[in-house]
Amino acid sequence: MAGVIATTCNSSPSPSAPSVPPNSSPSLAKPPGPQRTIWIKPSSRSPKKRLQHQYGKNGSRWDERKLVGFVDYDKGERRIAVEVAGARKDDIPARYRLRVEGSRWQKDWKLSEVIDQVMELNHWEDIDGVLNRWAGRFARKNFPLLIREISSTGSLVHAVHVFRWMKNQKNYCPQNDIYNLLIRLHARHNLTDEARGLFFEMQKWRCKPDTETYNAVINAHGRVGQWRWAINIMEDMLRAAIPPSRSTYNNLINACGSGGHWKEALEICKKMTENGVGPDLVTHNIVLSAFKKGAQYSKALAYFDLMKETNICPDTVTLNIVIHCLVKLGQFGKAVAVFNSMKHKGAKCQPDIVTFTCIIHAYSLCGQIDNSKMVFDMILAEGIKPNIVSYNALLGAYASNGMHEQALGIFQLLKQDGLKPDVISYTSLLSAYGRSGQPEKAREVFEAMKKNSLKPNIVSYNALIDAYGSSGLLGEAVEVLHALEKDGVQADIVSISTLLAACGRSEQLVNIDSVLSAARSRGIKLNTVAYNSAIGGYISIKEYDKAVSLYRTMRDNDVKPDSVTFNVLINGSCKLGKYAESTEFFNEMMDLKIPFSKEVYSSLIHSYSKQGELTKAESIFNMMKQSGCFPDVITYTSIIHAHSNAGNWEKAWALFVDMEENDIQPDPILCSSMMKALNMGCQPEKVLQLAEMMKEKHILLNSSACFAVIYACSMLRDWKAATVAIEHMEASFSSISVGLLNQLLHFIGKSGKIELMMKVYYKIQSSHSNVSMTTHSILLRNLLATGRWRMYVEVLQWMDDAGVQPTRNMYQSVLPYAWKENSKEHVDLIQKKICTTLIT
Repeated sequence: MAGVIATTCNSSPSPSAPSVPPNSSPSLAKPPGPQRTIWIKPSSRSPKKRLQHQYGKNGSRWDERKLVGFVDYDKGERRIAVEVAGARKDDIPARYRLRVEGSRWQKDWKLSEVIDQVMELNHWEDIDGVLNRWAGRFARKNFPLLIREISSTGSLVHAVHVFRWMKNQKNYCPQNDIYNLLIRLHARHNLTDEARGLFFEMQKWRCKPDTETYNAVINAHGRVGQWRWAINIMEDMLRAAIPPSRSTYNNLINACGSGGHWKEALEICKKMTENGVGPDLVTHNIVLSAFKKGAQYSKALAYFDLMKETNICPDTVTLNIVIHCLVKLGQFGKAVAVFNSMKHKGAKCQPDIVTFTCIIHAYSLCGQIDNSKMVFDMILAEGIKPNIVSYNALLGAYASNGMHEQALGIFQLLKQDGLKPDVISYTSLLSAYGRSGQPEKAREVFEAMKKNSLKPNIVSYNALIDAYGSSGLLGEAVEVLHALEKDGVQADIVSISTLLAACGRSEQLVNIDSVLSAARSRGIKLNTVAYNSAIGGYISIKEYDKAVSLYRTMRDNDVKPDSVTFNVLINGSCKLGKYAESTEFFNEMMDLKIPFSKEVYSSLIHSYSKQGELTKAESIFNMMKQSGCFPDVITYTSIIHAHSNAGNWEKAWALFVDMEENDIQPDPILCSSMMKALNMGCQPEKVLQLAEMMKEKHILLNSSACFAVIYACSMLRDWKAATVAIEHMEASFSSISVGLLNQLLHFIGKSGKIELMMKVYYKIQSSHSNVSMTTHSILLRNLLATGRWRMYVEVLQWMDDAGVQPTRNMYQSVLPYAWKENSKEHVDLIQKKICTTLIT
């Protein structure tokens, strides 16, 4: 059982509508213009029968497009095609009609049948032979239809071949619409010179260009960024006394805006208004796009505000540009607000795939990866199929945070949806592995990219360099730099900056000098980021003079330093004890009027506290709060540590309370500094209170905090709490320094808690810590002070069994206690050891 759908389209359809062969099966599309669909049930004797019906006000027309569909219900098949009848044998002049009727080689094909046969041939095959058998070639009015339909297929080579054949026909007459179609087709393929050649050719045929012709030529130049040519063509149009239309101005504005020349685009928009051609929504969108491509995001938003005052309702394209500009300016909240307004029920501008992708990127820049995934899921929920750009946006979000498992999942989902990963997809996955400390996996992704016939770009190579460099594999990172140059890719400033950062982490002076030399030999000028990496690298290896010298070179080369530069210099000066130099850098930063960052404020507070200038440290802290740069946990740690060193536990505690009121979560380092200040101020109760708060907020107790808690417990004689604190420290005994463990033993032994001291000693032994002679000396001294001489002898025996030779003084110290207890067995043993021990 089969059926036929016949639909009639307008007589002047869009040139972009495809001509589909009858044996193809594209999806059923709704044609433009008025239409009428008729379903006809075929006879049972004929299961496959094609019927065609056309309806119109004036009956059937030869130049109309007709959408004809065929359905076979038994097989579940359907086919659809666009047909154009064209001028047939009965429509050609009589003198040609006789020639056609008398030859069996001349075929009275429909125009669509001719197109189908031409498209089945390659351009080097006998296309002319097919066209010369077509009876409709004798009808001059078929030529514009022929070019229209062949151009709608998008095949430039076939269109050029058919146009060349047309010009060789005796009855061919050049027409504007033929040239306009061909110029537009060449513009779609970015063949500007050929489009301009057709423009001059039509004038040689005395075919005068019209408005549509100039629009097509201007559009052709605008697509490839030749905006000056487009302006010259516009001037020629005015000299020819052809009034520009709104489309002309829009094409010209787009030509300027596509290259980021927003000033010229805005000037043309003003002339457009002055000439009485008012801008429409398309014009405003083109101007906004020009601002966006010229990185004038604030101007774009200001223009959008003016646009709203003219009562022009924005569409989805307009709001997409606005969201993009807000994201670039870091106004993520406003961007999300615009997005939410588009999602609102009943909104005129519904978000499309571009909108969703931009919001995914915005959440990624904010570090809100979960929200990025939520927006991606929203795309699927809306029934919109994600494109490769959407997948890459989510991949980039995961990659920026080193979430390699999630990135790999999205990468596999991308392929499952039938999309082919591009260079950006592979680079994002590579970067995810690199940021998670897996350079081997990053290398595997890099090699897979090349196996799939994708050529890595400079971003891919830089991501691989960073993967090796961040893992301390400097040699492999340098090899990647050499490999990219062998592959014909030019290293850039990002490559150099990444290598310099890797050199700083590896703390190798020679490599920093080598990378700087490589940059000079390649003509790569260092930017602020590269200088910051090199200066930080020199300071990390304590080459302070070289760091300062490089900073002076930076200033001499007119490279403006930023807050990161001065933070590296100020912090480095403090670490090396050059506090006067850190103050000089602070003054220089003030002179350059560079905004202070939180890190700079923290470094300055630390510098002044080390110099004992607590008043200046407080002044910097207050300046930071007044400037609107809210202190973070690092800043509070610096100022609390400064007050702790000065013995002002009250101010330190007040700052700690102020930090909590501002919802700043303390970390273990700040808590241990606060505990130290409280212990120095004889406030053990507050130390235990702080320890309880850390437990409630799940803040880990580091070794310094545990020691502070034990010290507070000893002051309060609360040995139960001290025992709990020591048990908390047991798991980290192997990572605690021997010096701190010795202090802990000394503190407990001096307090008279010998059982607790021995328990700690056993835990230290079982944790395989490096127990030194000093550790045993502290233990023995405390045992002897409390009269535990028998345990003292046992410890000496343990030392001997462990290969730690006790000194002669250790044995001599315990001998009087053995004599006093009349323990002949111990006396003989100790005397024997004294005689055999050479170490005193």
